[in-house]
Amino acid sequence: MSSPRLEEFLHSNRVAFDTMTHPHAFTAQETAASAHIDGHEMAKTVMVKLDGRLAMAVLPADEWLDVARLRDASGAHEVALASESDFKDRFPECEVGAMPPFGNLYGMDVYASVTLDGDRIAFNSGNHRELMRMEWHDFVRLVHPRLASLARH
Repeated sequence: MSSPRLEEFLHSNRVAFDTMTHPHAFTAQETAASAHIDGHEMAKTVMVKLDGRLAMAVLPADEWLDVARLRDASGAHEVALASESDFKDRFPECEVGAMPPFGNLYGMDVYASVTLDGDRIAFNSGNHRELMRMEWHDFVRLVHPRLASLARH
């Protein structure tokens, strides 16, 4: 089941979205393949620590986070990947590693790669068996991510 917090947020903002079930998958690339979605439309959420604060970096499943670029975009002095123990309690209704890219619902900043700028975005909806798809412009309107060049190929 999708994150109830996310579904309520989308419904209250009158945002159209689709949900899709797929075979159990852990990586964003596996999820995209099992759901028959292009790896560039499938967004992955990478949990990071910016000067000790948790934040989300959101980028296409087929790209890698460039920490130096995130440092430049955020203005942080210290940037590191967050460990599971750093964030697992922040998403009580989500399976670890399947958090949707809506940091605004969890009190954290979101940095999104400019390479996601397509018509639609797909992402984990709180578990490893279901994803959501919605219009990119709705995602930007609701999340207000800081758009930046974050990825390396």
